[in-house]
Amino acid sequence: MSNRENLFHICTFGNLSRMPFFPFTAMGPCGMLTRKLLWIGNPFFSRCLDSCGWQTAFYNFTEMQTFGWSDLTALAGFEPDVVVVADKSMPPFVLGMEDFPCLTVFYSVDSHIHSWFPLYAQGFDLCLVSLKDHVSHFHGPFLTEERVIWSPPYAPDTARPKAAGEDSGVSGGNQADGHAEDGKTWDCLFVGTVNENLPKRTAFLKALSGKMPGLHAQSGSFFELFPKGRVLLNQCEHGDLNFRVFEALGMGGCLVTPRIGHGLTDIFTEGVHLALYEPNDVDDAFRQIQDLLRSPEIRASMARAGLAVIDAEHRAHHRASAFTSVLNSLWKDRAAIVAARRSKAAAIRETCLKLPYLLWAYQTDAPVLKEAWLNAAKGVTETRKNGSA
Repeated sequence: MSNRENLFHICTFGNLSRMPFFPFTAMGPCGMLTRKLLWIGNPFFSRCLDSCGWQTAFYNFTEMQTFGWSDLTALAGFEPDVVVVADKSMPPFVLGMEDFPCLTVFYSVDSHIHSWFPLYAQGFDLCLVSLKDHVSHFHGPFLTEERVIWSPPYAPDTARPKAAGEDSGVSGGNQADGHAEDGKTWDCLFVGTVNENLPKRTAFLKALSGKMPGLHAQSGSFFELFPKGRVLLNQCEHGDLNFRVFEALGMGGCLVTPRIGHGLTDIFTEGVHLALYEPNDVDDAFRQIQDLLRSPEIRASMARAGLAVIDAEHRAHHRASAFTSVLNSLWKDRAAIVAARRSKAAAIRETCLKLPYLLWAYQTDAPVLKEAWLNAAKGVTETRKNGSA
């Protein structure tokens, strides 16, 4: 893999706006060309950082590999003021961050799957956590409460309702209820993966389809599929507040989703923005869906209200602005923050990082990755240009 694969630079100017989920209100001016940021991992809202005045470099990859400071600076083409390590639901791929000479950020999304995330996060200056009920899990000896920030999921800026008469490119489907004139294809639509690795979802959808022939489940582009469902159905295999909630509402859909935690009802109001059912309760979900199918007016009102909430506060550019606001609040103290972390680097490794690194080294069959994690546990991360499987 080329060091420049999936890498590009953006250097631009823009204004900042506030977003209420970050407990900081100071909005100092952007540093423009003097503030450099490297984002590695899942892109998430990184593409919106150009409008926040950063000089940015992005790097994503598919093959598991590890990166130290010299790898990252080579990829970026500069020494960043901020490094963001964004969750790829992979083993730890950035090593030595506890001793990086710049501000560091870990962005956790899949903490419901990866129990080692809170330990790994102790090596960073700041942590964004997607799942609200897990925020306290990340408070630790080296990452204090004020440095762990709830950053909820969001809808992409480009995920918007299709204009009237615009074809989604999907044909066929169920129109048994006589609603063909509304331009929809399916009474109820679930978009996502359904397989043996998701047993609760698979069983739930199978049971619901037995009660409701108009249910259609399909993987694919939600941009193309969501506009074709009268009611959009969500299921949360692990009880997590997933991005599908925000994507469905951002596309102007009428959504039925499980009643879960993680801030769902802090953001949305049941019966106004969306409909809720008890998790994996087939009868409850069926009742909610049927009630909505019987009332086009309620469906339309709920879809409008849900879309309005997304447009007001829950799109990618909102998260980018809020993230920049947090960094602005830390900027004048950044040298002291970095120095404090680096002075504790050995303790961070011994107390928090050593265990997950050794476990990953024990589990892997890839010699290069094994060596990288074993070295990282000892504080050696620059012995190779780049470790890959």
